[in-house]
Amino acid sequence: MHSNTTRRTFVKGLAAGGLLGGLGLWRTPVWAITSPGEPQVLTGTDFDLSIGETPVNITGNPRTAMAINGGIPGPLLRWREGDTVTLRVRNKLKVDTSIHWHGILLPANMDGVPGLSFHGIEPNGTYVYQFKVKQNGTYWYHSHSGFQEQVGVYGPLVIDAKEPEPFEYDREYVVMLTDWTDEDPASMMKTLKKQSDYYNTHKRTVSDFIHDVADKGWSATVADRKMWAEMKMNPTDIADVSGATYTYLMNGHAPNSNWTGTFKPGEKLRLRFINGSAMSYFDVRIPGLKMTVVAADGQYVKPVSVDEFRIAVAETFDVIVEPTEAAYTLFAQSMDRTGFARGTLATKPGLSAPIPALDPRPLVTMDDMGMGGMDHSSMGDMAGMDHSSMAGMQSHPETEKDNPLVDMQAMSTSPKLDDPGMGLRENGRKVLTYSDLKSTFEDPDGREPSRTIELHLTGHMEKFSWSFDGVKFSDAEPLKLKYGERVRIVLVNDTMMTHPIHLHGMWSDLEDENGQFLVRKHTIDMPPGSKRSYRVTADALGRWAYHCHLLYHMEMGMFREVRVEE
Repeated sequence: MHSNTTRRTFVKGLAAGGLLGGLGLWRTPVWAITSPGEPQVLTGTDFDLSIGETPVNITGNPRTAMAINGGIPGPLLRWREGDTVTLRVRNKLKVDTSIHWHGILLPANMDGVPGLSFHGIEPNGTYVYQFKVKQNGTYWYHSHSGFQEQVGVYGPLVIDAKEPEPFEYDREYVVMLTDWTDEDPASMMKTLKKQSDYYNTHKRTVSDFIHDVADKGWSATVADRKMWAEMKMNPTDIADVSGATYTYLMNGHAPNSNWTGTFKPGEKLRLRFINGSAMSYFDVRIPGLKMTVVAADGQYVKPVSVDEFRIAVAETFDVIVEPTEAAYTLFAQSMDRTGFARGTLATKPGLSAPIPALDPRPLVTMDDMGMGGMDHSSMGDMAGMDHSSMAGMQSHPETEKDNPLVDMQAMSTSPKLDDPGMGLRENGRKVLTYSDLKSTFEDPDGREPSRTIELHLTGHMEKFSWSFDGVKFSDAEPLKLKYGERVRIVLVNDTMMTHPIHLHGMWSDLEDENGQFLVRKHTIDMPPGSKRSYRVTADALGRWAYHCHLLYHMEMGMFREVRVEE
């Protein structure tokens, strides 16, 4: 399986590398930010952005993408903390569009979510975003209209700090990871509704069955298969959309067009990783090179040295590396191991280093889903069971009971903050976990939350329906917060999928297992069977989006409005 996937990705990469240049769409991106005015970098306080259609050829097949200022990704925007920025966004498409500044604190009408505090940008229209920059760090921006994010409307964003930073480096690069498909996203959505595992090319085979019988015995293997069949689920369903249709990109480059960042021997590099993909989690490493994580979601963390980290959709991580060899591979394999994005750090262009084989395909276990200790005879209709009376069991809202949009409920949950995640456990490498992330500052609010809001992440795999508490967005009431209050949000993942949950306009202050402030983020990753809590200060009036950042999950109902009122 490894050789086939690698070969397929290789062919895709050759096509991309050969044809993008031929179309004249790409100049070589220069992502090292050492001075203003380098290609693809816009700096200052005044910006003009234009969203339009662009011909691309990433896989050998000509397609039409949507792009910002003609590039995928769009230009790197460089702001300064404390400045007021003005961004004129012009729509050259035939449909409405928008730009959301992900993780940025701003007035609600500048947040860029159509239908909340903003109508969207009509064809031939222009919207002027203007706000004061109140933070620093690594962020990104993207469309919040339909499936435009999937077809190219996204770009990186760096905000320079007003005060000296708590670490030093000689050179920096943005490393933006994304996923590209030649398919029409609306058609993909229909495909997933008809057959949710359509893109799962890693299903278990007869040889897997024989191997499991040899390892666990006949009866245990048959019982396991029967249990999954009764749930109408598959333990290989790690990602809804896979390398079967996706080409994974690094700074807009397919694997074999080999994006390269150069450095001088002895330099210390800052790499700003951004996951701007629609649906893909990546496991990132640089073989032969330790990474020191110094920021998460734009906020400083106490330095932690790792070999590898998992980056959820919409998260950002800043790392410091100190290369000593002539070339290193930046390797970002998809969580389901169906492909990878790849680039190179090198002392001069044209060098490369070996590309590692993809890791083995992970399997979701009953323990992963909060079903530990269950056997097939006790499964029954999980979504209809009353767990609230069972000692030690996770309780569930009434809206989940007998709900045709809910196909499972976690019965035993935990924060899982020190768990590297499926496919990363005991792999011989030091893998970053949420428990490793500790903000360099104390809880910025300091107050105990006055109330707790518990929300369950729910779904039905076969119907490809997603929701909070079994209620999809079109049927849900807004979550109402009082201006200035401090609330605790508890999320419980009742699904077998991993969800990155993003609250607009306000920070999410993640707590540890004991309810103590751990790390400030804008996107909270929620693995299956996890229960995580964080505090939010409702310091931004208006109507805000709150959703899963997997694009197709958000579109299918895992979205709520949060309303902050006086």
